[in-house]
Amino acid sequence: MEQELVKAEQELNELVAKLGALKKEIAKVIVGQEEAVDQLLITFLAGGHALLEGVPGLAKTLMIRTLSQAIDLDFNRIQFTPDLMPSDIVGTEILEEDHTTGKKFFKFNRGPIFSNIVLADEINRTPPKTQAALLEAMQEFEVTYGGNTYPLDKPFLILATQNPIEQSGTFPLPEAQLDRFLLYIRIGYPSESEESDILKSTTGSKKEKPACVIDGKDIVRLQSLVRQVPISDDLVDFVNKMVRSTRPETTQNEYVREWVSWGAGPRAGQAIILTAKARALQQGRLGVTKADIEHVAYPVLRHRILVNFKAEAEEITSDDVTKHLLSS
Repeated sequence: MEQELVKAEQELNELVAKLGALKKEIAKVIVGQEEAVDQLLITFLAGGHALLEGVPGLAKTLMIRTLSQAIDLDFNRIQFTPDLMPSDIVGTEILEEDHTTGKKFFKFNRGPIFSNIVLADEINRTPPKTQAALLEAMQEFEVTYGGNTYPLDKPFLILATQNPIEQSGTFPLPEAQLDRFLLYIRIGYPSESEESDILKSTTGSKKEKPACVIDGKDIVRLQSLVRQVPISDDLVDFVNKMVRSTRPETTQNEYVREWVSWGAGPRAGQAIILTAKARALQQGRLGVTKADIEHVAYPVLRHRILVNFKAEAEEITSDDVTKHLLSS
């Protein structure tokens, strides 16, 4: 029994070390944005999907591409445009002929969704009909076409980027699809020193390329270990009460009743606990702390709390609601 525990601890340490190496490889290309990179890795460990939002030019696409280069997994990029069709994502049936018998038959031609890492670039540039083509894949990890169901390879991760919805030519994502994203990651402008480093590293002849330091088997093993990380009943109750407090129709919190139109569902509590476990494992800890929960609460609840028009007029955001709930 003791030997098994020692072996398990060694395996855990090796996997955590690989995560550290992965961050270093990403840092060769991406200057700064450490919090965004951490949240991306948490999404990967928790086995979910992430939505990255930021104005053009903040390396959202480059960050995801760099992550895929440092992990030995299949990668596909889908550029979302107003004329993109669901079949361009999922795939379509094509008519083929058997040369020996002369019989014709339909064969399913798989689309770019059939990959381990899928970059849905500028997802809100396409209408909701096409956005909805991702729903089944994101929730069930499978695709149905023509009455047949096709499973997706694991690990499977959709990393979507979007421009702020205030920009022209964008279509807001439906609430049902937003809820399927584990984390909503905001990408901000770099600091002055970071921007100076970006200018120096991207305008010369030498370009850094990340090395591949982790593979799919390691990721699947880490995702399995995440669910084994213990969390106390007190912290589960804390998460439960916090999520329930976001619902204006049932909460006694006056702040929420005044500013919130729609609160978070049970999936939010699941996401907070799972990502808190992933953060603990990422830092080499086998136990969730309240700090883990407070850290992941913002990207988990950001797209699951809908503030009302009055709050928008006063520039009160879902992050402000989360901050209030954590402090109270």
